[in-house]
Parts: sequence; structure tokens; C-alpha cells
Amino acid sequence: MKKGINIWSFNSNTTIASCIQTAKKAGFDGIELSLNGSGELSLAATDQEIRDIKARLEEAELEIAGLATGLYWDYAMTSANPETQSKAIDICKKQLELAAALGVDTILVIPGAVGVDFIPGSEVTDYEYAYNRAQESIAKLVPFAESANVSIGIENVWNKFLLSPLELRGFIDSFGSSYVGSYFDVGNVVQNGYPEQWVRILGNRIKKVHFKDYRRQAGGLHGFVDLLAGDVNYPAVMEALQAIGYDNYVTAEMIPPYTHHAEQIIFNTSKAMDAILGRGNG
Repeated sequence: MKKGINIWSFNSNTTIASCIQTAKKAGFDGIELSLNGSGELSLAATDQEIRDIKARLEEAELEIAGLATGLYWDYAMTSANPETQSKAIDICKKQLELAAALGVDTILVIPGAVGVDFIPGSEVTDYEYAYNRAQESIAKLVPFAESANVSIGIENVWNKFLLSPLELRGFIDSFGSSYVGSYFDVGNVVQNGYPEQWVRILGNRIKKVHFKDYRRQAGGLHGFVDLLAGDVNYPAVMEALQAIGYDNYVTAEMIPPYTHHAEQIIFNTSKAMDAILGRGNG
């Protein structure tokens, strides 16, 4: 397995170039970038910008571990508004296009939501309608994923949707395409489940993995803590990943970054991942 770090783990005002250098210095194999609404690597990204990012990665001898985006929180595939749903589909097409240009094999996709507690005033959608709209949207995107040779990785997030590994497995299988799979987030299931069980049930549908840790007793967003400081049974997770033959990226997504000495979280996370992955003496 390869060791990655998500760009959201850095202070939001840090440039991609600086994040790449820090990730390399901290001992990561790759960095997961994010498609944004504006700024660097935005929906309006030019070919030259993409070439520049690739050049920076090559200079640092760092791989691109994946391509995420936070835009699906604003534009949900499950929205009752057809324009919002259409915009979400367009975002995914752009993500697939950029991933192909950057040499990424899988993009992170949030397939919409039934409700989102941590975004005040967010749309609440009837579960059944949400399921149908998400299914309809992803089905439209499958041909684009196939032609880009990039997989759509459905991330399990706090969206009150696809709440069990059995349901997510059925949702993925309904497309009958190897280009739709799971972007499995270990920490996000701890509140109401056990990640090692999800890994076993999802099996080879898992395209990419996010590492986080979560302390149930803290609850809510405050439950997310440093790797190895929460309730994730990382030995069991590693055993499950090895059992399914997973050998792609495990990428740490450490949100929020530290208030002071923000870069330190990158180095601490790298060391914790070495321990989890059995690299060196951790």
C-alpha cells in the first residue's frame, strides 16, 4: 500500500507547490489534490496549470494519490432542483477530465445527501428520491468514466445516505461497471459501525482508502482526532485490507489542521501511518 496525504490536511492558504514540498519532506509517497470552485486547480483550470502541477510533482518525485472535491456539498446529485443536479454531474465530468490529465485512476465522489447536519440550512431530501436521483446521475457518468479510464469512487460520508456496507455494495453493483467503486473512508463509519467489516463486505469494490481516526465518546465533528488517538482498530483494518488484496493508496485526511504549527500534523500523521503500515520502526 502507498502512503498519501490529502491537501485539506494543510492550512487552506497554503499553495499546492508548498503542500507538495512538505508532503515529500514528511515522507509521503503521494498527495491527494482537490478540485475547487476558484483559485488553484479550479473548474476553470487551464492545460498549462495542469502541466505546472504535474511538473511540481515530478520535481518532488511525488505521485498524485487521488482527486477529491468539496463541491458536491454545494451541488448535490440528489437535489430536487434539476439545475443543481445537472451542475453536480458537470462537476463530476470535469473531475474525470482533470484526473485523466493528471494521471489519477480514481476520483472521490459524494453522491448527494438525504441531509447534512453540519451544513446549516442544507436541503433535506426524501431517502427514496435521493437514492433514485443519485443512481440516475452516476449512471449518466459511467460512460464518461469509462472513456477517461478513471473510476468513480463513492465516498461514505455523513450524508444520512448509503448507511450500511450492504447498501453501498448494492448501490455500486447496480451499475454493472468496474468503473464505479468505493472511496472508503475508515474514520467516517466509526460513529455507527466498524471499518474492518465494511472493508470485508465491500472487498475489491474499494478503489481508494482514506485514513482518519474517530473517538466515539467525543461525538460529532469533535470526534475526529489524530491517527491512533481514536477508536479505529487499525490492526484489524490493515488485516482486512490485506485480506482483500488492496494495494493502492491509503490517504490521510486530517481535518481540521492544527491551530498552531499547522505543518506538524503532516509529520505526525506520516509517523502514525508508518506504524500502521509496519514501515520501519514507526
